[in-house]
Amino acid sequence: MNQTAMKPRADRRAFVSRLLSSVPEALVVTGLGSASYDVFAAGDRDLNYYLWGAMGGAAALGLGLALAQPSRSVVVITGDGEQLMGIGSLATIAAKQPRNLSIVVLDNGHFGETGMQRSHSSLGTDLVAVAKGFGIADAFTTDSLEGSEQVARRILARDGVSFAQVFIDANEPPRALPPRDGPFIKNRFRAALGLRPF
Repeated sequence: MNQTAMKPRADRRAFVSRLLSSVPEALVVTGLGSASYDVFAAGDRDLNYYLWGAMGGAAALGLGLALAQPSRSVVVITGDGEQLMGIGSLATIAAKQPRNLSIVVLDNGHFGETGMQRSHSSLGTDLVAVAKGFGIADAFTTDSLEGSEQVARRILARDGVSFAQVFIDANEPPRALPPRDGPFIKNRFRAALGLRPF
């Protein structure tokens, strides 16, 4: 049975905006495409690390950042298609269990960047069950704007890895494009952490 088709959905832009306004000091890593557009539309910050073309890499990058910055909250905001490509990273995240890492998967059940073909999450894959199977015990779903508060509490608490699957509308809001210059994004992010560029 199609899990996502049975669920009500949240507005992706409103959810991300509300979530990020609750965690202004968090380090944010975005998956490619719409997740990056959503985070940028919520307000560009030096502490946003946009992954333009690194499909499947957001959670793995978030893990490395969480391990390197244990006193900071790290949030990965990505889509179902991007997370499905990087699904193996959840096993490593579960093995390392960084207390300051939260993963937010905006799930519209489609590959938005390639023409809205249905993704596996709308064809039967239960991402929360997958995350729990890998060993991420605090995995849950939400489908409302109010659910952003549940996610924000975990981000601020930094008391364990969390995985939130957020069911969102399958639409394409106008694109809000963050900077495309990778070295600029990297060096801006490093500078915000008090690190030198390289």
